[in-house]
Amino acid sequence: MQLDLVDVFGARAMAGNPLGVVHAADGMSAEAMLRLTRWIGFSECTFLLPPTHPDADYRVRIFYPAGELPFAGHPTLGTAHAWLRAGGQPKRAGVVVQECGVGLVEVRIEGELLAFKAPPLVKGGPLSAEERAEVARLTGVDEAGIVDAVHANNGPGWKLLRLRSAAAVLAAQPVARAPLGTDVGLVGPHDDSDPAWEVRAFFANANGELKEDPVTGSLNAATAQYLFASGLAQDRYIARQGQQIGADGRVHCRIEPDGAVWIGGRVDTIAAGAALR
Repeated sequence: MQLDLVDVFGARAMAGNPLGVVHAADGMSAEAMLRLTRWIGFSECTFLLPPTHPDADYRVRIFYPAGELPFAGHPTLGTAHAWLRAGGQPKRAGVVVQECGVGLVEVRIEGELLAFKAPPLVKGGPLSAEERAEVARLTGVDEAGIVDAVHANNGPGWKLLRLRSAAAVLAAQPVARAPLGTDVGLVGPHDDSDPAWEVRAFFANANGELKEDPVTGSLNAATAQYLFASGLAQDRYIARQGQQIGADGRVHCRIEPDGAVWIGGRVDTIAAGAALR
């Protein structure tokens, strides 16, 4: 088994979200995968396995410090990048097919970027009044400044607040602790067009701390589906994330004529080939 460290969605190398990718993880138990994920300390680690579906190029298990996820965005792009860099050859030219907890996810090779096809939402629609108030409390947002509050669940159970501006998103002061399983996000528009939207994402770790994620593919995927469906975005846009914690993420979001939403970004290898015992 070997470990790669990659950086995903950064405007430049080491400005995005770090990811650990373990190759040939067949011999690892779920307990060992979770233990390694917690030890590394990143928001997620992934574990490459042989596919079980005939159309898949590989299978991946995705872990975060509180357990296993059926899908996550930056791990999807980072894993595809590490698999390709290690010599993986996709069955379809220019498209990597990943098998994970939500099924098959396509990843396109688009020059210097990789892009995944956003999976269907598990749950959308408005938050209840109680859910809206709780997300406002957790993120430190004044309820009067909320324009909309929706479910954005595509594996991780994101709850999303749309605020009036990017400045309001950046001004939010989240609480220190939250129940395990908390996944909440904020989005607000910029006055200029590039980037068009500011995003922040928060999740509860295994110690009950509410942590801010540097750049979040799954939340950006669900947010893009919501923005395109509601007419708040057309064709394509770039979202920025991570400013308040020293990251500088750029997420490229677009909708195609068939209605499919694609989420892209750059991926950089930081270190490769570390042997695991």
